[in-house]
Amino acid sequence: MDWCHYRFTTVWDVPAPPEDVYAVLARPEEYPRWWPQVREVTPLDDVSGTARFRSVLPYDLFVTLRSVSSDPARRTIEAAMTGDLAGRARWSVRENGGGSRVVYEQRVEVRKPLMRRLAVPGRPLFRANHALMMRSGRRGLVALLKAGGGRPGGGAQRV
Repeated sequence: MDWCHYRFTTVWDVPAPPEDVYAVLARPEEYPRWWPQVREVTPLDDVSGTARFRSVLPYDLFVTLRSVSSDPARRTIEAAMTGDLAGRARWSVRENGGGSRVVYEQRVEVRKPLMRRLAVPGRPLFRANHALMMRSGRRGLVALLKAGGGRPGGGAQRV
C-alpha cells in the first residue's frame, strides 16, 4: 500500500434542485464564499486556477486545478490537480427524491513534503481532516442554496 495515495468518495444529500446545486459547484471561484476551508481560488484562465485549502490541521494545501470536463446536461465536473495534491476530483449531481444527491470522488497522491513524512502515523488524522472539511462544505452549500445564493448569475468559471 502506498500511504501517500488517497481515494475519497463523499455523498451529500442536498435539499435543492440538481440544476441549482450544479450551478454552484460549477463556479469554484465562489467556493470561499460558502466553504470555509476553501480559503481562496484564483482563476488563471478559462479552464484553470489555483486554490488554497485549510481544514482543522495546521497546514495549507496549494493546488493548481485544470478542468478536464464540465457537462451541464449530465451535471458532472472533473478537474485534474497538481501541487501539494496530484490527481483528479469529480463532482456528480443527480436528482434524489425532490432534492439532489451529490457525489464527490477524489483520487490523489499527497506531494506536500511534511504530509509525506507523516504518511503512516498521520493517515487517520488526514482522513478525519478531509471528512470534517467535506461535512463543512455540505453545510455551507445547503445554507447558500436555502438563502437563494445559488442562483446562476453569470458565466460559470470552469476550474
